[in-house]
Amino acid sequence: MIKILWADDEIDLLRPHIIFLEQKGYSVTPVVSGTDAIEACSNTHFDVVFLDENMPGLSGLETLLEIKKAQPALPVVMITKSEEENIMEQAIGQKISDYLIKPVNPNQILMSIKKVVHAQEIITEKTTSGYQSEFMRIGTQINDSMSAEDWQKVYNNLIFWEMQLDEAGGSMDEMLQMQKTEANNLFAKYIRKNYEGWIESGKHPVMSPDIFKTKVFPLLDKGDKVFFILIDNLRQDQWRIIQREIGGLYNFDSDDTFYSILPTATQYSRNAIFSGLMPAQIRKMYPNLWVDEEEDEGKNLNEEALIKTQIERFRKKFTFSYNKINTNQAGEKYNESVKSLLGNDLNVVVFNFVDMLSHARTEVKLFRELAPDEAAYRSLVQSWFRHSSISDLFRILADHKIKIVLTTDHGSIRVKNAIKVVGDKNTNVNLRYKVGKNLAYNKKEVFSIVKPDVAGLPCPNLSSSYIFAEGQDFIAYPNNYNYYVQYYKDTFQHGGVSLEEMIIPVITMSPKGN
Repeated sequence: MIKILWADDEIDLLRPHIIFLEQKGYSVTPVVSGTDAIEACSNTHFDVVFLDENMPGLSGLETLLEIKKAQPALPVVMITKSEEENIMEQAIGQKISDYLIKPVNPNQILMSIKKVVHAQEIITEKTTSGYQSEFMRIGTQINDSMSAEDWQKVYNNLIFWEMQLDEAGGSMDEMLQMQKTEANNLFAKYIRKNYEGWIESGKHPVMSPDIFKTKVFPLLDKGDKVFFILIDNLRQDQWRIIQREIGGLYNFDSDDTFYSILPTATQYSRNAIFSGLMPAQIRKMYPNLWVDEEEDEGKNLNEEALIKTQIERFRKKFTFSYNKINTNQAGEKYNESVKSLLGNDLNVVVFNFVDMLSHARTEVKLFRELAPDEAAYRSLVQSWFRHSSISDLFRILADHKIKIVLTTDHGSIRVKNAIKVVGDKNTNVNLRYKVGKNLAYNKKEVFSIVKPDVAGLPCPNLSSSYIFAEGQDFIAYPNNYNYYVQYYKDTFQHGGVSLEEMIIPVITMSPKGN
């Protein structure tokens, strides 16, 4: 039974309300002062407290403070005759759960109880029934998807319901995961059929090399100052979490997704974004700026130079800065320099934390425990963002008249199923794609590109080919197979073909204050 404490110095006048609630199955304990309320809370567990703001002795606000000190999670509903703004602000500041103005009627009290006490239960029920009613429609949407835009809508729909069910705590997770698996299977078939044609014909959805041309240059051409922020390895669902964190500061002028090129790995996709070219074109046009797989040199050391080549190719005169942030300390130092950067037309900054978190989760047992699944991974990203220098950067930029383009280079997927591939010693180590001369694999298990140039990819050797794992598969060598399968199963990886890796966010936003 739900137990209610009601504190009001005129409690006798509220007897009809109490009887109404008791008839609804609630247990109500009436008290006439703040002191009595505090004592009652120390002796009995209550599910919610109704608290009159204007009582003799301890005021409602003073009583609220004492109750919250002792029981921070106990829901308190403030009831007052006053509509003074400062009283409301003080009550809200002390984290009341609801606020009612006298005179109140029994139905108002009942609705407040449902909102405060039964909210999660109602949300769970309504979300579960909502997903159940949408289940067939989503299935039809998956099966009927024939275009790149269709798949973007499918993925966004699946993310919406995944996050809704996660927050509601419903029991539909298994059904949703089945739909995601089905969607990824059909999406892989779609990519097999269309990807090489996209690249060869030039008729494709917005992809990595198009981002500056379609999202950045038009803003700069209009005279806007732009901060281009790239968070490495950010999935669309993780962006939705960040969006909630900064929604009070920014208007989202456009909230889109685009397709990462293959491989969905930083060396390829991020270099493509900054250069405006496919990897094969970078290697041909700027051989000193491209690093092949088998070389030991860092694969993303030339990003600033690639940005410069793209600006020059489009015959733009924009001034720009480029910075890469790998630690919170570096981020704090960057934030201190922001004012000096505002004179530039374009400021590009790369944040590597989410990608580092993904690798740490694979290699460090503690991180696996902290983020065992997608929901926990989102929560970890949210916690990082709240306490990170990038969160501070968004607050700093909100005070200036600038545009922000936020994006990523690729997403990641939690892998579950190992597939065997044999390669020589020069084959790269990524678990979601391989490039090499002598790859042995089951053609039914991977998406293979045997003519890399057709797909805009470098060809290190004449007989080099690329293969990509699909869905939740990952590539393992036969040597020590069982060990590696157990080690990498349920880790988050990138480089292959999946909705999570390929369909990624790009957002244009502007500060609300400007």
